[in-house]
Amino acid sequence: MPTILLIEDDCTIRENTAEFLELEGYRTITAVNGKDGFDKIFRHIPDLIVCDLLMPEMGGLQLLAKLGNYKSLKTIPLIIYSAKNEKRDIKNSLELGAYDYIVKPSDLEDLLVSIRRCLQSKLIS
Repeated sequence: MPTILLIEDDCTIRENTAEFLELEGYRTITAVNGKDGFDKIFRHIPDLIVCDLLMPEMGGLQLLAKLGNYKSLKTIPLIIYSAKNEKRDIKNSLELGAYDYIVKPSDLEDLLVSIRRCLQSKLIS
């Protein structure tokens, strides 16, 4: 069962998304911001990270950049799941190494498709 680290500061979105992912058969670990998520990565190395962009203490772009400094962590795929839909944010995220960028609110099925595609490509490579 793949493990997904879900990093989201909005409690309702975090809980609803985690429950949805668990019902789809994923083990889900949650974090309230990038700093909390970064700390949890070392305790439970996830197969995939789903991360909001704007959060207190450390946002998604800062986390993505920080992961890039660690050889063992920069290979963990990360999907940005954010309400920000500016092209600049999407471009920056993908250039920093994000696997995908899903704009919320979106149907959770869109996120699920991206997660499945990402995990499948990880198995192939």
